[in-house]
Amino acid sequence: MNEKKKVIVGIGEILWDMLPTGKALGGAPANFAYHAKRLGEDGWAVSAIGNDALGREIMDIVMEKGLRNLISVTSRPTGTVEVSLDAQGVPSYNIKEDVAWDNIPFTPEMSALASRADAVCFGSLVQRAYSRESVHRFLCAMRPDALRVFDINLRQHYYSREIIETSLKLSDILKINDEEIRIVANLFDLPGDDTAVCRALIARYDLRLVILTRGADGSEVITADEAIPQAVGHVEVVDTVGAGDAFTAAFIVAYLRGASLTDAQRLANETAAYVCSHKGAMPL
Repeated sequence: MNEKKKVIVGIGEILWDMLPTGKALGGAPANFAYHAKRLGEDGWAVSAIGNDALGREIMDIVMEKGLRNLISVTSRPTGTVEVSLDAQGVPSYNIKEDVAWDNIPFTPEMSALASRADAVCFGSLVQRAYSRESVHRFLCAMRPDALRVFDINLRQHYYSREIIETSLKLSDILKINDEEIRIVANLFDLPGDDTAVCRALIARYDLRLVILTRGADGSEVITADEAIPQAVGHVEVVDTVGAGDAFTAAFIVAYLRGASLTDAQRLANETAAYVCSHKGAMPL
């Protein structure tokens, strides 16, 4: 008999990145859920869209990808991010406010999904408005033994010490990158190098572990008494969009299957490399 698939949920923003070259589907939670599905588990995306053409396009892609979802239709417009480039090609972002994913309703279907979820991944951006309450209700409706993953994803000014601290108190695992760890260290007045800051967060918030990513310089999995670095192999990069979300999904899939931290990290690196070698955040 085949082992039952793990129910792995990404909850938060789903939106369009409006690039100079055209629009592209964005939103870390949906990317996370898609890669959990691609790796053989029962991935679910939870978010909200508007009753508009952009929202219908999102649902067309979600259905085409075969991604299970609880994506509510709201009276607010589907989320967009205006991306502009300066003369040097450096991007700047305008994340539109009071959009659908800012207003994710907590429905009976979400409560039922939370009660059977084995893991959920959420970030800080979705907590900038009303959806914060729905995210917290989802986390609290999960079984005590289910895994809560905070992929911090700091964006622009849409975070605060209070949002981060509350999220850490609700979490088992923190995923953070080398730029974000410095921001958190300053916010919380934590001294020392990146590993020391991660250990301080583990101790303060009773985390199981912290996943620290460093882009092309690899990653490190940190626990109270271990620090496991792992380098990234050579990758012919086509597109890095969504690679971090794929990394997180693969690590959590392997972790839930009982893999060692080293093996979970290896699968995460391989999955992120696969995404980097293809166009788009959700390659087949």
